[in-house]
Amino acid sequence: MIGQKTLYSFFSPTPAGKRRARSPEPADPGTGVAAVAEESRDAAASPPKKARAGQEDPGTPPSSPLSPEQLIRIQRNKAAALLRLPARNVPVGFGESWKKPLTAEFGKPYFIKLMGFVAEERKHYTVYPPPHQVFTWTQMCDIRHVKVVILGQDPYHGPNQAHGLCFSVQRPVPPPPSLENIYKELSTDIEGFVHPGHGDLSGWAKQGVLLLNAVLTVRAHQANFHKERGWEQFTDAVVSWLNQNSTGLVFLLWGSYTQKKGSAIDRKRHHVLQTAHPSPLSVYRRFFGCRHFSKTNELLQKSGKEPINWKDL
Repeated sequence: MIGQKTLYSFFSPTPAGKRRARSPEPADPGTGVAAVAEESRDAAASPPKKARAGQEDPGTPPSSPLSPEQLIRIQRNKAAALLRLPARNVPVGFGESWKKPLTAEFGKPYFIKLMGFVAEERKHYTVYPPPHQVFTWTQMCDIRHVKVVILGQDPYHGPNQAHGLCFSVQRPVPPPPSLENIYKELSTDIEGFVHPGHGDLSGWAKQGVLLLNAVLTVRAHQANFHKERGWEQFTDAVVSWLNQNSTGLVFLLWGSYTQKKGSAIDRKRHHVLQTAHPSPLSVYRRFFGCRHFSKTNELLQKSGKEPINWKDL
């Protein structure tokens, strides 16, 4: 067996030039301080040994066999490859105008893991909305035309309800309670608003109202089942991009969850209206009477933007 000292020295070799000191030999009667001084003078006078043939001076960095132009070309190719990689991960149904601003997210580990999770869920369970409708908000609302942002939390988890727009349901599904309460507020806030008889809010999305849920998929009949799987990070990136690259947007934050999500919005660049959530549990905590829809139009007009026709549904 190798001794402990030998094993240690194998993993921690003695650095070159630092050999173990030998025991001092008996002093020669004829040597002394003068002899040591003489050796020092001889060493100073002797020129350093030349490096062996083919060896460069240790202080000189090795020269690259590539020209500066070739090195620049290599760096450009690497950068282009890094851009192409996330572009391959763009999910189905993602709106064209949103791709470039969010391309960086598609190549991140959390997003790749998220897509794998949703794909596995679809193999074994019913997941809403269907794949081609998860990103409806990017199809109906061009990123350059966003004027208003309404944040939701989780898609509806019943059959044929969720279709990629928060609070909205597909026809002919009846409007859920939260949306009914939104319509009630509209009827008292916007002159001439009449219940449309359906719950499809596509007419708002086409005017520049971004209807964005924090979580974009859900397992059937199990609310919030896809919570904290990565969607929140992705939709945070959406809000962050709009916050930094747009001006004069109106953010409607209903309930504590969305208010926390929108806490980083720059109030000097954008307008933020906050109140309770329109669900039956909290609608009487000042959602009714908030007048967010007429206030939104006033703020848009002050910013020189066309107001939303809330009756166009």
